[in-house]
Amino acid sequence: MDSAEVYSWLNVVTDPEVPVLTILDLGIVRDIIIGDRNGATAIKVIITPTYSGCPAMDVIAINIRMALASHGIHHIEIENQISPAWTTDWMTEEGKQKLKAYGIAPPNRKAYQALGLFEEDEITCPRCGSDNTQMVSNFGPTSCKALYKCLSCFEPFEHFKCH
Repeated sequence: MDSAEVYSWLNVVTDPEVPVLTILDLGIVRDIIIGDRNGATAIKVIITPTYSGCPAMDVIAINIRMALASHGIHHIEIENQISPAWTTDWMTEEGKQKLKAYGIAPPNRKAYQALGLFEEDEITCPRCGSDNTQMVSNFGPTSCKALYKCLSCFEPFEHFKCH
């Protein structure tokens, strides 16, 4: 067994708050360490929460354990690593496309690296593709999302905020 195989097992673990995304799409799996404990395979999975105190992390840890146990792994350690802090830059392009297809505008930012600042680009409506959108509330149903409305198709939608 190698880490690529373990990653493939974890590709079924989804985010309970955005079930269209896997934990690999989100980029929260930082490392996998395979070892031995008393002659049996032991796996340590290092994950970084999208937000400090994210309530989904407990469910994600349970689902990681279940995914590994379904492949005969019984010595499992889940470590939460909070530094460096998670960023939407760690999301896969496939994950961003899944968000869009699900009706959530994916994060979209351009970096001003010289200044160390980040600016959100125009938010595009995931339903009609218009850039004629307006934020309704910076606070959505979860900490990672804001509420928007499209001024072209008049549909409300969520936007996965950059951070």
